[in-house]
Amino acid sequence: MLYNRPALKGLRKKLRNNATAAEQHLWELLKRGNLGGHKFRRQHSVGPYIVDFYCPAWKLALELDGDSHFTDEAVVYDQERTAYLHTLGITVLRFLNTDVYENAEAVCERILLEIKSKTQPPLTPP
Repeated sequence: MLYNRPALKGLRKKLRNNATAAEQHLWELLKRGNLGGHKFRRQHSVGPYIVDFYCPAWKLALELDGDSHFTDEAVVYDQERTAYLHTLGITVLRFLNTDVYENAEAVCERILLEIKSKTQPPLTPP
């Protein structure tokens, strides 16, 4: 199973219940298709990793980075995770927590720009 492995269910739930303020703020902007009708999931696992937000229709993962992401070990871990997700055709956009706090509108615009840049899903034949 590639997505939402049962072994990670407890951790996903814990992360959702203990979301950072930045994650909570961005989730308010993303949930229920609030951002251009695009559906996002929060704390979604892909393989061995859990991404903050994921839009399956566009294979787009969103990551919010706070202070814990700036250690040498965290930088290497994030690079490995991003490389793994790229092998699955998933695009990863990273934002600083401060970006969400100070300019959420620009964050949303960047997400929509990424979605717009992707090839539209094929039309079903009549």
